[in-house]
Amino acid sequence: MHFLSSLDSPDAIDDTSVALFGADVAHLAFQAAEPGDDQRWSTWPATLPSERGPQPRPDWLVTSAAAIDTELGVVKTGKEADLYLIERAIPDAPTDVPGNHVLLAAKRYRSGEHSDFHRSTIYTEGRGTRRSRDQRAVDNRSTFGRAVARVQWASAEFEALARLTELGASVPYPVQVSETEVLMEFIGDGRVAAPRLAQVRATPDELRELFQQVVDFMHTLACAGLAHGDLSPYNLLVHRGRVVAIDLPQVVDVVANPQGFDLLHRDCVNVCDWFTRQRLECDAEQLFGELVGVVGW
Repeated sequence: MHFLSSLDSPDAIDDTSVALFGADVAHLAFQAAEPGDDQRWSTWPATLPSERGPQPRPDWLVTSAAAIDTELGVVKTGKEADLYLIERAIPDAPTDVPGNHVLLAAKRYRSGEHSDFHRSTIYTEGRGTRRSRDQRAVDNRSTFGRAVARVQWASAEFEALARLTELGASVPYPVQVSETEVLMEFIGDGRVAAPRLAQVRATPDELRELFQQVVDFMHTLACAGLAHGDLSPYNLLVHRGRVVAIDLPQVVDVVANPQGFDLLHRDCVNVCDWFTRQRLECDAEQLFGELVGVVGW
């Protein structure tokens, strides 16, 4: 009992205490260091199990309640959302120890008046909300409906990332989702994001390897009855020779969505057109045929 009461004093938190009771005990020692500008306490403890990434979780994940999230800047802006770089770290903890410090990407869907969801219906056919009132509001594009749509798209992206992670597809690991924010693995070196495939200058051999990785990704989705739906060299990252797919809220069920096979075909055309322009021979129709043959296997 004496040991537990001594936690009221930050000086009482020593290495032995942390080793015995975990990093979360140490957060009492950091209460004097309130989050500053562009900071907040880690939002991980406030999330539900269903709002967290799939098991097994990577060892770099920071789950301590002692951690602070620091916003480091904007990585990129998009039509529906902006991507921010977030540092999640336990104050004064060694940064070289897994679970103490990590850089994350925070994708935040914008308010209705600053976003562009007009094209979303082609992807959401075959889906539906659990509450018909919400769906009517989304269909009518009311203020409430646009707010619902933002949460839906964030949830859809998180769920797609989680499912594809479980399938073994090359996507960022989804850390958590909260309302309109999806926190995920940051793909890059240091604070520099990995380049998009469209920015890469590769040798013929490297191009063949990159193309095969893209085909493998599409094959993994097709076997699960899915298609990216908006695949292009602009939402494929290349990090240390590895292709990583991003921007996944519109992932479609190829069978349930009436436009599913058309969207899969468009993905094939977009991918092959780019590689053909790089002087790598590939056939979009052949690729489409191969993928259709494994849909749902």
